[in-house]
Formats: sequence, structure tokens, C-alpha cells
Amino acid sequence: MAAYALALFTLYLALAFVVRTVLQLRRTGSSGFNGISGRPGSAEWIGGMLFVFAFGIGLAAPVHDLLGIIEPIALLGGHPFRILGFAMFGLGLVGTLIAQLVLGDSWRIGVDESETTDLVTSGPFAVVRNPIFAAMIPTSLGLTLLVPNVVALAAFLVLVAALELQVRLVEEPYLIRTHGERYLLYASRVGRFVPRVGKLKAHSEPSWPY
Repeated sequence: MAAYALALFTLYLALAFVVRTVLQLRRTGSSGFNGISGRPGSAEWIGGMLFVFAFGIGLAAPVHDLLGIIEPIALLGGHPFRILGFAMFGLGLVGTLIAQLVLGDSWRIGVDESETTDLVTSGPFAVVRNPIFAAMIPTSLGLTLLVPNVVALAAFLVLVAALELQVRLVEEPYLIRTHGERYLLYASRVGRFVPRVGKLKAHSEPSWPY
């Protein structure tokens, strides 16, 4: 099962990042990659580094399993969990690609304060404000169920923490500075990762926690 997980993880990285970056470059002349924002040690920088770290240990999880270095978590073993893992990965991958397609030329990795991208609120963005990140969560959880060891579980938890920090401390403040009242009104109606959960108050700045 670890070999399948490794192949699926590689497929996700290829489609969601490599292929998407190439398409973005051809369409706009920009790769869309802005890197990790903030000075080293800042909350923004920590969120970005956690994101990279999550993918690194996520890749290490099936490798550890293949090499027999770490035993799987017995509680998460069994055929039903494997089926659920494949299903969650598939839904997450499809959700990621659809959200990227709808985002179009506004797709970015990281924030560039000098850029002003369109505020997309249609399609999956009418359901949650961050459908790409929201789709990453079941994708990662699905891979964890395929290789249920402590490394995979750690990768999932670190990814969730990275997404929370990235959205709350980097992207939402940037969108408020860029789109102002329009974004706040949108965020007051639409949840962050889950429908109707994590809505912002209109006419207010984001705060931590909320």
C-alpha cells in the first residue's frame, strides 16, 4: 500500500503544482510562485516553512513504510480505512484541480504585495473561501489512511497548522488590504474551509483566534 501512496503523492504534486505552474507560465508569463513571505521567524515565514515541511514529511511517510522503519498504527489498519483513503485522496485531488481551474490567472503560491489579482467568488469559491486548501485536507488525510504511521499523521497535522497560519496571517490580511470592503462582505457570507464556518465580520479586521 505504501507504493500506491507514494505514487499518488507524486501524482498530486505533479498535477497540482508542476503542471499548474507550467500552465500558469504559458497563460500569463508568470509562474504564480511568490515563495514564502515575511522575515525569518515571523508568523508568515513560519506558516510557509510549515507548509514545505508538511510536504516533506508527507513524502517520507510511505518511504519509511516501504523500508520497514516505522510500524503502522494498528487502530487505523484494515481494508475499510484503505478504501476510505483512496476515496478521500480522489475527492481531494479533483477538488484541488477544479478550484485551481476556476481561480484561473489569479492562482498564486504565496503573496506579492505589489500584485492585485481578481477576487474570485464563483464556483467552489462561493461555498468556501479557500477551496484549494480545503481540498488539500482530505487529500492529505486520505494518504495518511493509506500509510497510517506516525510520520504520515504528523504530516497531516503540520499541513493543517500550516494552512491555518497561511490563510489567517498572510492571505486574508492581504486580501483585505487589496480588496477592502468587497472581500470583507464576501468573507462575512462564506466560510473559510468549511461552509458557514470561519466567516469574518463585515467592516472588521481579522483577529487571532477567530
